[in-house]
Amino acid sequence: MDAPFVYRSFSTGGTSEAVLLKAALDGDLDRIKGVTPFMTSAQSGDISTVKYLFDHGGDLMKADAKGRTVLHHAVCTGSCTVTEFLLSKGIPVDIDYGYGTPLYHASINEQDKTVKILLNHHANVPSCILSYFAGADVNGKGSIASPLVFATGHGGYTNFIGLLLKAGADPNIPDDLGNLPIELAAARDCREEVEMLFPLTSPIPNVRNWSIDGIISHAKLEKEKPMDEEHVKVRKAMLKSHADKAFRRKEYAMASKIYTEVIDHAGPDVTLYSNRSLCRLKMGDGEGALSDAYQCRMMQPDWAKACYRQATAHMLLKEYKQACDALLDAQKLDPGNEEIERELR
Repeated sequence: MDAPFVYRSFSTGGTSEAVLLKAALDGDLDRIKGVTPFMTSAQSGDISTVKYLFDHGGDLMKADAKGRTVLHHAVCTGSCTVTEFLLSKGIPVDIDYGYGTPLYHASINEQDKTVKILLNHHANVPSCILSYFAGADVNGKGSIASPLVFATGHGGYTNFIGLLLKAGADPNIPDDLGNLPIELAAARDCREEVEMLFPLTSPIPNVRNWSIDGIISHAKLEKEKPMDEEHVKVRKAMLKSHADKAFRRKEYAMASKIYTEVIDHAGPDVTLYSNRSLCRLKMGDGEGALSDAYQCRMMQPDWAKACYRQATAHMLLKEYKQACDALLDAQKLDPGNEEIERELR
């Protein structure tokens, strides 16, 4: 079979097709960092090119600089045929390099068809959204917030909201502050979610204009009102609990997102910056991890953990002298700490 694409020789002279093919498969054609023609072909839905590259050594497990594999690229654009083909070749349906699974990316890009394909291949749904798939209660009985409250409050889960409603989730269960899922969606100005929730939501007494536009207008006005101090504390504790649980499940992208929401909601907090720094480190985001570590050190200069967070971020960035300096600072603040001593050896 002839290649379904044509390579041009570099200006420095002729280059064999075999060398160019290897460069393409390795993502080394000076395009987007780490993005290979295998990935771009999957993204465009070009099944013949995808098959050709796979047959010539295309790596199903290779990720680009943002942690996206060829499967991620296919599902994000709704390339159903390519998605089915890749899954048939053995790529793990839940492959995740710290930036989210293919199901997560398909969902936030609102690709219903590839979401269904992934679910049919038994993709794991984020447990804080659709834990009922594993037999838990669809309304999250006994949990801090219902799956609908979490999904509408955080955004990026429009497709999951539809699935929750079909499974019988109750949209009239409020959050800890008494806000219904439809109000949370409206506060984010997500009309699509409001339209899904509206027919199943009981009228809210203080919303005078009970319509989709009326709910969105009401929610925006309510959002501008300052929250009292006690409510801020309750919300901070609830969101931090969600983030901590996501981290323990190794859902680092989600945990980082929620820690950011807590910081935006409740203000600067050294522990939250430290936790988000660790999430970003796990995701391979050295610059983000370092930024949060610097924030920790500014807020609490005598905290050894802040120095340690800075050191690990420098190590990820291969800035070894700066990492050593930060570890020495940590050692001065916490002499005898085994973890710090081990890193300094």
